[in-house]
Amino acid sequence: MADFGGWDMPIEYQGTVAEHTAVREAAGVFDVSHMGKVAVHGPEAVTWLNSVLANDLDRITDGHAQYSMLLNDAGGVIDDLIVYRWSDDGAYIIPNASNAATVVAELRDRAPSEITIDDQHLTHGILAVQGPRSASLVGELGLPTEQDYMAMAMATWRDAPVVVCRTGYTGEHGYELITPNEVLGDLWDALVAAGAQPAGLGARDTLRTEMGYPLHGQDISPAISPVQAMLGWAIGWDKPAFAGREAVTAERAQGPARRLRGLLALERGIPRPHMQVHQPADGEDALAGAVIGEVSSGTFSPTLKQGIALALLHPDVQVDDEVIVDVRGRASRFRVVKPPFVQPSTR
Repeated sequence: MADFGGWDMPIEYQGTVAEHTAVREAAGVFDVSHMGKVAVHGPEAVTWLNSVLANDLDRITDGHAQYSMLLNDAGGVIDDLIVYRWSDDGAYIIPNASNAATVVAELRDRAPSEITIDDQHLTHGILAVQGPRSASLVGELGLPTEQDYMAMAMATWRDAPVVVCRTGYTGEHGYELITPNEVLGDLWDALVAAGAQPAGLGARDTLRTEMGYPLHGQDISPAISPVQAMLGWAIGWDKPAFAGREAVTAERAQGPARRLRGLLALERGIPRPHMQVHQPADGEDALAGAVIGEVSSGTFSPTLKQGIALALLHPDVQVDDEVIVDVRGRASRFRVVKPPFVQPSTR
């Protein structure tokens, strides 16, 4: 167990590699109740929310979810989040744990009087069931599983409401179940009894890194914009207004000073955050080349059996270039790639 965003969280149950493999090959269950839960409702709540968040909620219809971001005035990412669109008058937001209070405060500060921001962080929990067998296990509990990717369904389990969302952070077919705390423990026990492998933050990190999914505070942050993080696809560029629009539009036109790229090890180096990335150099000192960036997320991929990383690099660095990572004083060769490192099966 360890502190994560102010929550006591499991790092592993039976080992990160075993849990990672269970998600890729069968099914794992994560308790992600530390994530925020925020209901937004009121007349034309989605229209108002669309004027604040970066992505365009008009791209989706009721009953669907969307990856989005809340930006600051400088274009940095206050938080990345999932928005569930219920209707024109209601939406549900899942922010990151450490940013949940900030997101609630920002929305309340911007919301007109007729819009209610209901913080459910401490009253509801989330279980993420991920893997090829996830539909079978969730279905065994009598919950709906046929919804499309990034869609949701309402259900009940032991008389409690459950939102069943076809979303996740692993790249595998999976579901996130949002329900009141009162039944959360029983729901967890039922999923484990059905065959789901309990999985902790260790496996969650290796799985999301294999997909190239960004982690707030490392790959994106208030100082790292979505343009730098290659998340322009999650911005509604044609919208007339959203927080940070002027800054990211200007950065997009000028070109960012750095870009988030994938790195794949060409030898036995395991990258970690904050390790420096160098240009290859001639001569005996392989670390003599200019520093061209820094690793933001790095790990050993249990699927590929190789070191993988996300790194913020000089914009001139291109896919297929070779770079050098300073792995604790030893020069390690990496190839620049476009994530994901492992083919996703979410759809």
